[in-house]
Amino acid sequence: MLIIPLKDGENIERALKRYKRKFDRTGARKALYERKQFEKPSVVKRAQVQKAQYIQRLRDQESI
Repeated sequence: MLIIPLKDGENIERALKRYKRKFDRTGARKALYERKQFEKPSVVKRAQVQKAQYIQRLRDQESI
């Protein structure tokens, strides 16, 4: 459970924004999605390899 202490005179909108940011950093949304949608390990590994290849191509183009 996330706890966001309110500071004296703090706007509720600002506190809500801090809560959302903290929630995103915990990775809870991603974990929920991964549990909901199963992917085979081979598909996950293939996606990781493709992402690494894409990033490598970007870095190679940048160095030229």
